[in-house]
Amino acid sequence: MRTFELTYPHHFEVDDMPETVCAIGFFDGIHKGHQQVIGKAVQVAQENGMESAVITFHPHPSVVLKKGTRHVQYITPLREKQEILQKMNVDRLYIIEFNKELSGLSPQEFIDHFIIGLNIKHLVAGFDYSFGHKGSGNMTNISDYTRGKFDYTVIDKVTLDDEKVSSTRIRELLKQGNVETVNKLLKRPLKYTSVVIRGAQRGRDLGYPTANLRIVEDALLPKIGIYAVRVIYKNAVYEGMASIGTNPTFKEDQGNLSVEVNIFDYNNDLYGEELQIEWHKFIREEQVFPDAESLIEQLARDEVDIRNYFH
Repeated sequence: MRTFELTYPHHFEVDDMPETVCAIGFFDGIHKGHQQVIGKAVQVAQENGMESAVITFHPHPSVVLKKGTRHVQYITPLREKQEILQKMNVDRLYIIEFNKELSGLSPQEFIDHFIIGLNIKHLVAGFDYSFGHKGSGNMTNISDYTRGKFDYTVIDKVTLDDEKVSSTRIRELLKQGNVETVNKLLKRPLKYTSVVIRGAQRGRDLGYPTANLRIVEDALLPKIGIYAVRVIYKNAVYEGMASIGTNPTFKEDQGNLSVEVNIFDYNNDLYGEELQIEWHKFIREEQVFPDAESLIEQLARDEVDIRNYFH
């Protein structure tokens, strides 16, 4: 997959661009609904001997359009989004910088520049996709803007349990810690990729050594608590338990949020190494224990529960 970062105006010449079938959207999460949009573009491209493409945007429009929003956490940060699209056999990824100038384009200006101007011959989008200033262009009136230069397909609402599959729904579920339902909406486990950093090494003293992960500021985490996880390291997969929290039992550790994972049946040094954490089940809330012994007893129960969950 070739990746192109574009700003307005881009400087591609339409005659230099391959004919493509393109899925368009923000696609945070690349959930079941997004997968239908992208999968349709890949399918139509293959049927017509064209290249498949995805247009997405960065940063999130709310950073530009909503006063006071300076930072957004993503279900799929940009790097993970790229990795998933690669696996979906997308040929070209266009990442358009979302800024005030882009948000001011009329629907026709947007279509002329980023659809017709990139030689897109077939556009695929979800039923609720909108474009142009204040979202005044949409998949109901898009025929007003095609200039007869491209066809389009609209993907209907995708539901699970009679409720729309959406990034908003996933964000609400993550606030509740409901990663099991999130994984159904994503059709894959929610992942968190980060590097192991040095922590207080308190887990080692307790008999449960943990890998302390650097906080990735643009990645959306589930709510504070203890989770059953799988850990991917150098293509090997391990089971484990992860804590998102502030270590309230030990006053000297309190304050900053940390993500720590105890990897079952693994004891080697991981400092500086990159791990992928798959969140599978919320086990319990973070608790304050009266002493270290009580915490150790609870960790032993957590380990049994998580091993039983996976087997």
